[in-house]
Amino acid sequence: MAGFVVKEDIDKIRSMANLYDVISDDVTLKPSGSQYMGLCPFHDEKTPSFSVNPTNGYWHCFGCGKSGDVFAYVEEREGVDFREALEILADRYHYELHYEQPSRGQGGMQQPKGVTRVRLLEACSEAQNFFAAQLASKEALPARQLLAGRKFQRADCERFGCGYAPLGGHELVRHLSAKGFTIEEMVEAGLARKGPSGAYDYFRGRVTWPIRDTTGRTLGFGARKLYDDDRIAAKYINTPDTKLYHKNQVLYGIDMAKETVRKTHQIVIVEGYTDVMACHLAGVTTAVATCGTAFGEEHAKIVRRLIADEKLGAIQLIGPTQGSRVVFTFDGDSAGQKAALRAFQFDGRFLTQTFVAVAHDGLDPCDLRINDGDAAVRALIKDARPLYDFVIDTIIDRFDTQYTTGQVGAARAVAPILARIRDRSLVNAYTRKAAGRIGVDVASLQQDVLAERRRQGVRAEDIYAPDPQRAPMSREPQQLDAAARHAIVRGDALNQNYYRVDDAVFSTEQQLMGMVVQVPRAFDPVQFGNLNEASFRIPVFRDVFDVVQAVGGLPPEGSPMSAAAWVTSLVQMAGPMLAPVVEQLAAMPLPVVADQQVIEQQREAGPDAPLRAASGQERVYAQQLLVNLLDASCVRRIAQIRAEMKALPEGEAKFRKLAEISALEQQRQQIQDFVFNNGVR
Repeated sequence: MAGFVVKEDIDKIRSMANLYDVISDDVTLKPSGSQYMGLCPFHDEKTPSFSVNPTNGYWHCFGCGKSGDVFAYVEEREGVDFREALEILADRYHYELHYEQPSRGQGGMQQPKGVTRVRLLEACSEAQNFFAAQLASKEALPARQLLAGRKFQRADCERFGCGYAPLGGHELVRHLSAKGFTIEEMVEAGLARKGPSGAYDYFRGRVTWPIRDTTGRTLGFGARKLYDDDRIAAKYINTPDTKLYHKNQVLYGIDMAKETVRKTHQIVIVEGYTDVMACHLAGVTTAVATCGTAFGEEHAKIVRRLIADEKLGAIQLIGPTQGSRVVFTFDGDSAGQKAALRAFQFDGRFLTQTFVAVAHDGLDPCDLRINDGDAAVRALIKDARPLYDFVIDTIIDRFDTQYTTGQVGAARAVAPILARIRDRSLVNAYTRKAAGRIGVDVASLQQDVLAERRRQGVRAEDIYAPDPQRAPMSREPQQLDAAARHAIVRGDALNQNYYRVDDAVFSTEQQLMGMVVQVPRAFDPVQFGNLNEASFRIPVFRDVFDVVQAVGGLPPEGSPMSAAAWVTSLVQMAGPMLAPVVEQLAAMPLPVVADQQVIEQQREAGPDAPLRAASGQERVYAQQLLVNLLDASCVRRIAQIRAEMKALPEGEAKFRKLAEISALEQQRQQIQDFVFNNGVR
């Protein structure tokens, strides 16, 4: 691959890439005015601060400060450079990129160093095609028998991508070589290894499952042992960690479960690939599984973003089957109990309540489906118990509480578990319940739990109480009252990271420039033309105004320019120092009601949609901001002239100053007349 991607292709990908769709692969977004809000994928948070504006194609996190366009998002999310981000998006939208031939002086830059992520994705995709085709081969009979024995039909295997890795050890290497992949690419993708006699297949003689990301791209594989003489003793093996595949950051089945998880705000976490298949075939289409590792912190982050597990949206629980929830399935044996205890330590990562489902006789969902049918699998998930209850009962059941020694032991063992429950009201309720089961004094157990909370440093909190500071952000736009609007304006001033100040002047200028960047059609061009550098007191907004002037001012009426093109022109003109400010203004929440139908139409149309017309409230708000700025500029100039007059003797110079004041007062009157005539109050 030689040269640089031609500029026309970059512009084409920018116009094709729908920011909302790209980010929605990782984050559940909720409408908030003309923007969408969600939990940031780049840092852990309990209240959404990640703002996305699909209309102009920019996003910003008011928590960690990261921002940018769709290319910047892919770069940050995938850990790649601009070129690879471009190639990933091109692959997503099935667009063939074209490359310029570099000059001789550029010869050293024509090939990216190392193996690219795009090539690794292509290699994994081709490997999946190969494994799936091999499942129909004569050699793969044991694999088909294993899957059939678990009541999986041929169509089921095709749906979940089941495959077979041949025993020979070189079949995949030869196949990929014939497709143009290098040994280095195969090794980097985790598909092959190098030995003394050359490269050989990593997976041999095993049933395979493709492990995909939320977009359906194959990142790696899981494989089950079939033959007793397999040189690898482990029953299951997975792709080793690569540039694509990190076992603690992937969930098998997430590509199939994603949409239902988002709609229901529920997810079921099982322990194996066949369990995921069994759940989905039984109608539990929110099931996913970890891949060769226990459920961990990174998995919890993925789940939280998908179920929109935030302080304002997670508290809907009335019963065990209503509202948002996370359900773990475990075997009923000691290993399953240990797994439940491990999961309990991650319960604090979720604001929604977590549950655990254990079938009779310790059956996993796959065996339960084989023995009792699909309805039993659905009932297992529906009747899941709160994780707190399961873990506490498991601890207590280890002791014979009919004896005093057992009661003391159970109380000591359960106190550290009770202490880790986050919500203060739940701690008290579960402590009383546990004391009753054990047969000890409630006050005594409460004292032990309180001591454990202090020792563990557990902060008492009411996680089911909404955060009043962020409440306006979750409301429907039509419900924004004066207090909510003020909260958003103040939040914009406090959350920005480019200028540390909090006053009315700053807020007015910030809001005005935010409107200019996001809804330029809201301004009257004639009135906007009265602004100049002197109208701004905050240096950063004066600089942004200069950028607007440098690109030719507001887009003229009738211009076919898109919102994305408008903001991109500002970002490019701003330069590296000021561009982050423009990007943040482009994604900043605005305290006005937009036309939601227009917003949805623009989101669906993508970044190529022309600049939208402003709603009535947006026009009024823009005019108010503009009038405030112009009027404040006149007042400041009048005060300055009056100060200058004090130093002047009586005479012509002083009369000229008075004339300037008179002209400024007349200008203020014209501004007020314009407001009155346009119905702005």
